[in-house]
Amino acid sequence: MMQKRQTRFRVKLASARWHVRNFSQSIGEGIKKGLMKIGLGFLFKLPPFIRAMIYLSPALIVLGIFTFYPIFNSVFISFLSQYNIYTGEISGYTLFDNYLRVLSHRDFYQAVINTAVIAFISVPITIILSLAISVALAAIKPLKGLFQTVYFLPYVTNSIALGLVFAYMFSGNIHTMHTQVSLANAVLKWLGFGPIPWLGIGTIYWYAMSVVLLYTIWNGLAFKIIVFLTGIQSIDKQYYQAAQIDGASKYRTFRRVTVPLISPMIFYILITSLIGAFKTYSSVVAIIGVTGRITSGSAGFIDMRTIVFYVYSFLENPGQPGNLSLAAAASIILFVIILFFTVIQLQVGKRRVHY
Repeated sequence: MMQKRQTRFRVKLASARWHVRNFSQSIGEGIKKGLMKIGLGFLFKLPPFIRAMIYLSPALIVLGIFTFYPIFNSVFISFLSQYNIYTGEISGYTLFDNYLRVLSHRDFYQAVINTAVIAFISVPITIILSLAISVALAAIKPLKGLFQTVYFLPYVTNSIALGLVFAYMFSGNIHTMHTQVSLANAVLKWLGFGPIPWLGIGTIYWYAMSVVLLYTIWNGLAFKIIVFLTGIQSIDKQYYQAAQIDGASKYRTFRRVTVPLISPMIFYILITSLIGAFKTYSSVVAIIGVTGRITSGSAGFIDMRTIVFYVYSFLENPGQPGNLSLAAAASIILFVIILFFTVIQLQVGKRRVHY
């Protein structure tokens, strides 16, 4: 019985591939005839590589202007002692002095710690929660569309607005010290606990960070749920039927069937989520404030700035000598950090992802 199902599946797969190949060939013939009519038939006489580069040239031009040029320009500026953003004047080269100044700055290390906490705590929790919710949504039929809409709403809502709502929920009055009247403390009081100064005077680092993490996790669920749900619904039901015949439990079916078949999507979500977490900025601005710091009383303040926040702090006054070069150096360091973890994930993905 199982062998017959596998045979039918292979036949259907071969038929689908044949239709896709024929469809692609018909599109190619249509494009060729269209180019011949407008006098561009000579393109098909060029070598395949040159022809491909001509087709890609519009996209490459856009990428060059808006992606590659800013990257190379940032690298160039990071080696300058001073760069005037208004006049373009250059004042000497310092080689790695700007990088050493950034790496020796205490605020930069705090920004790295904050970014690492957000990235390595929020990303795994968000992926696990979104995968669990996706499995639950795939298993139900009534009100599935309603739940999908509810979970997807944060993705299409302005992140600053959502962050301000979270700040209000945990502080009562946004960016003030009146924490006694916040919604979160009202819930704690109803449960019999005392109020917590989440974002006001008297707070501690992990109180404020927990609010940022909660917002980051909640805001990151929407897109991941849609991706995972699409992947789960695209799995051929024959795999689940085969697992059921073999007597596999639901957990074993999830582990041995669902996870391997959607592993490319999990891998994609992991990479993009980690990159996005390293670039966290708007959530901290909305919840903590434009300074990225919270006054904690006589002890001073708590610095909640991320690496991107640290870069932008130099850009508040780009005309000040050396600020733009330091910002460029910090951004290149962030680029190297992201590249390092991305390469590690790609290497791990070669062994763990099933395509």
